[in-house]
Amino acid sequence: MTRRALITGVSGQTGSYLAELLLDKGYEVHGIVRRSSSFNTGRIDHIFDRLTLHFADMADTTSLRAVLDEAQPDEVYNLAAQSHVRVSFDVPEYTADVTALGALRMLEAIRRSGSKARFYQASSSEMFGNAPAPQSESTPFQPASPYACAKTFAHYTTVNYREAYGMFAVCGISNNHESPRRGETFVTRKITRALGRIAHGLQDTLLLGNLAAVRDWGHAKDYARGMWMMLQAEKPRDYVLGTGNPHTVSEFLSLASERAGIEPLKHVRTDPRLFRPREVDCLFSYAVDADRYLHWRPEVSFVELVNEMVDADLRLAEKEAR
Repeated sequence: MTRRALITGVSGQTGSYLAELLLDKGYEVHGIVRRSSSFNTGRIDHIFDRLTLHFADMADTTSLRAVLDEAQPDEVYNLAAQSHVRVSFDVPEYTADVTALGALRMLEAIRRSGSKARFYQASSSEMFGNAPAPQSESTPFQPASPYACAKTFAHYTTVNYREAYGMFAVCGISNNHESPRRGETFVTRKITRALGRIAHGLQDTLLLGNLAAVRDWGHAKDYARGMWMMLQAEKPRDYVLGTGNPHTVSEFLSLASERAGIEPLKHVRTDPRLFRPREVDCLFSYAVDADRYLHWRPEVSFVELVNEMVDADLRLAEKEAR
């Protein structure tokens, strides 16, 4: 029988790659999208006719239950969130409502519906905060932002539902994952998008915050594959996903600038407004357990990721310039 999957956040970067992966594996894929007065499905337009989309909201329990009744999924992937860390300091209540309570609402809707669907919760390396790197499954959480606090709540709620109700519910604690589909307000895409525009004379200045921050950047499609693998395992357990290759924002900028043929010192300015009220210095992980138990390893290198993003944004800026 054809398996059915439900993805919250299907129109986001990782949701779009996950939808592609599941379609290629023969799934019937359902996705949740929010009502908007403007088009917000650009990342999934190329597979739009192969998806079944439902209007719902992570802040609305009734709509989530209705989608579960309609879709009858075998697997639920909860990727929906207010996911911008810096913005979470400005809208902490909304971040908690959608990112933390949204996961609780979905888990409770699954439980009360009697569904046997397997559940994936997109946890975040931001939950580790400034805990010593490299972080692993045994590293204590030290959340340092409203976003990280909300993700930590959702993470432990998922663990609780697994242990209290016997649900097949797992958490993937993912390090930063990027691609040409990354939102333009996130630092990696902000850099590559600006470099493309600078190369074509459409922009002159790139404003950035903390250039010394260290992150573990992988490709979103590798992480989507890891999410699927977690729900295919015999037993539910939580995994950290990471490449084990840390880089500073400054290193990302230098490599991207070289690819774009841009001298960054001529165009980059530091803006104090872009610093977080509480900075997280270093996040990276070796995905030892994911490799051992799931045989998951990232396939796209850091250099390949940066080059793919820069090349895509150079093409986009060229089209924009025309």
